[in-house]
Amino acid sequence: MSNNPYQQAAECLLKRRHKDAQYDRLAENLRPQSIEDALAIHQAMIDLKGGAVGGWKCLLPPADDKVVVAPIFSDTVHSGANCSLFADNEKARLEPEIAFVLGQYLAAKDTPYTADEVKAAVKSCHMALELMQSRYQPDLPSTFAEKLADGLVNQGLYIGPEVDKNQAFELSNVQISFTQGEKVQQFDGKHPNPTASKPLVWLINFMTQRGVSFKAGQAIITGSFAGIVEVDFSSVEIEYQNLGSYQLNLSARD
Repeated sequence: MSNNPYQQAAECLLKRRHKDAQYDRLAENLRPQSIEDALAIHQAMIDLKGGAVGGWKCLLPPADDKVVVAPIFSDTVHSGANCSLFADNEKARLEPEIAFVLGQYLAAKDTPYTADEVKAAVKSCHMALELMQSRYQPDLPSTFAEKLADGLVNQGLYIGPEVDKNQAFELSNVQISFTQGEKVQQFDGKHPNPTASKPLVWLINFMTQRGVSFKAGQAIITGSFAGIVEVDFSSVEIEYQNLGSYQLNLSARD
């Protein structure tokens, strides 16, 4: 094992991503003490995964001392009629979001990209689901930096049908429903930031000014319109009112 504590922490956190994961805090000498430590662990994870980043999750910073950002690895990105994910509390835990898929390479640089440049770099926008899994034991007194290092409950991403790009960039409120047979869960969806695209611009500039480049094909999700939604492992119809709907077969991953 490496003597680098960031790499050791990254190795440990990646090994926890499996079925029935419920873990204690990292060993004290490996726990991130700051946002910078957590982001360094992310980079170590990316290195261990051979740079195979399929996307990113983000929000506008919720406080001066917090950021919401994490890589989503390529082997956890799904599309099509089927999606498998680890059960959490015996359910499929999902966050309905918009995914912005890049069509251009955005190089790391010291000066910011404009909002128009970021929009031009986006090839397509999609209804999407962040796949969620709590890997810490319930009620464990872990810090925000520890949760951030572990990807803030992310276990992957499902990319659904394409939606209108202009609508997606300005989307702030949308009625969302999850239907499984006679069971319907309806939500007055509201994005936690002014629009779904605001965190996208922030993320691009935050990361490129830290030396991280973005590749064409990477998908960026920017926050849930309805928090975490728990559904059964079966077929589900998901509708974003006036944007579209789709049917998805959910299965529990071994």
